[in-house]
Amino acid sequence: MILPADLQRPAYGASTLADVLPGAATSLGVRVERGDLPADPLGLTAALGGARRIAVLLVDGLGADLVRAHAHLAPTLAALAAPAGDLSAPCPSTTPVSLTTLGTGLPPGSHGVLGFVTAVPGEERTLNHIQWSDDPDPQLWQARPSVFGQAAAAGVAVSVVAPYAFAGSGLTDAAYRGARYAGTVGPGDLAAVLLQSLASAPRTLVYGYTAELDLTGHVRGVDSASWRAQLVQVDRLVEQVVDGLPEDAALLVTADHGMLDVPAGTRIDLDAEPDLLDGVRLLAGEPRARYVHAVPGAAGDLVARWREVLGDRAWVASRDDAIATGVFGAVDDGLADRIGDVVALARGTWALTATVQEPGPSRLVGYHGSLTPTELAIPLLTARGRALDAGAR
Repeated sequence: MILPADLQRPAYGASTLADVLPGAATSLGVRVERGDLPADPLGLTAALGGARRIAVLLVDGLGADLVRAHAHLAPTLAALAAPAGDLSAPCPSTTPVSLTTLGTGLPPGSHGVLGFVTAVPGEERTLNHIQWSDDPDPQLWQARPSVFGQAAAAGVAVSVVAPYAFAGSGLTDAAYRGARYAGTVGPGDLAAVLLQSLASAPRTLVYGYTAELDLTGHVRGVDSASWRAQLVQVDRLVEQVVDGLPEDAALLVTADHGMLDVPAGTRIDLDAEPDLLDGVRLLAGEPRARYVHAVPGAAGDLVARWREVLGDRAWVASRDDAIATGVFGAVDDGLADRIGDVVALARGTWALTATVQEPGPSRLVGYHGSLTPTELAIPLLTARGRALDAGAR
């Protein structure tokens, strides 16, 4: 089975979010281990011009298409260099998958955080990775070393600068293991603490994370005055960081996914479709990237039924067929059961909501998770300190 033309497979090891942190660490002299994938496929060692202090700022929900469409509202972002063009988010294009992909430098099939919500194999329950604390044990659920830990072991001062609320969570452990966590209370604090951390040692790697743009897009939609106003705030945050860069420092700005609005007319409520739920043991994933776990013996019938009912509104595949396309990268032994017996990735602006089982997520305006270009395309933008720019001339 192949993907339809309107969905794309992330090019892991060439131009994805997984390639950002390994390239940044490599430019600092860290020997990054990531299996068969190259250490710096984006050429960041050359692009960062010998920087000894590197900041990576991830703006949740800042899709590359959205940046281009609103360049007039984000002049700082629009003026930054783009040394490698657009990158791709992983599959599914959702925050916990992306943050763990960034932190480990590996595709989802290697690190095991394979969806917003996934089944816990052997148990009749699901795991919401955003609400995850310590069950399952993060060290076991995501056992791969992070790039942060590899950089710290090589003598680089490594910090994560992100909201206090996320400190100590299962996802923080899975994605950022090995880094010092510096909690923040708002965008201004994020800019200040990021710059302080960047200047704290001769060789530093600092990661900053801001979530407000994504939250605004979900609740109000990306075609809203609220989202546009929030983008202006993001641009101001980036401006503050760029203006405060130490002379020998560089900044990378990226994102975890894009986003699109889903109108009322392109929503399928799974709880109102008995043919789609007959034989379902667990419903996981999210509205644009569904994992469906079947009762024993029903998987084949369920794939056929979902394919027939949804038609061209979603790409529907069995677990084995979805893995064979390479959308998750190579899937390690023991991790495949976290993926549903049925995988359904939305096409166009369709969403597979569940108003009874998931009332909150079903009321959102903006969504992501699938493999459309708008959801996958993320920016990689750079700024360099004065000494580095002077040396390049």
